[in-house]
Amino acid sequence: MNRIEPIKQDIQSESDVNDRMELIMYALNDTVAPIPEEGNICTFKYYAKTPNLEYDQNPLVAVTDLFNWGFRGINFHHQEYRQYTWEELGTQVYIVQQDELDDLLSLQYGKFVLNK
Repeated sequence: MNRIEPIKQDIQSESDVNDRMELIMYALNDTVAPIPEEGNICTFKYYAKTPNLEYDQNPLVAVTDLFNWGFRGINFHHQEYRQYTWEELGTQVYIVQQDELDDLLSLQYGKFVLNK
């Protein structure tokens, strides 16, 4: 069952992307994992350490590779491959079901920040 569709209007009505992310995490709370698996689609809070890098604090990622330092995947908000280290995860990962992906893509909850 799609957990995003019933609250999509509530999420869209939030003007702050942090509030949107909170509603999304609450809806996906029953599929939280400390480590994603290859092939998972997930969202989470992230705080990059690389200086002068624009990054997404609320990424939506299709995980392609797992490593001892973290994972790599396609960030749907950036539309490119990105790397995520375990130490910079701000939350556990929230696993997204395939039927929820289109709804999440339409919600524009990415938060782009320039790390200083």
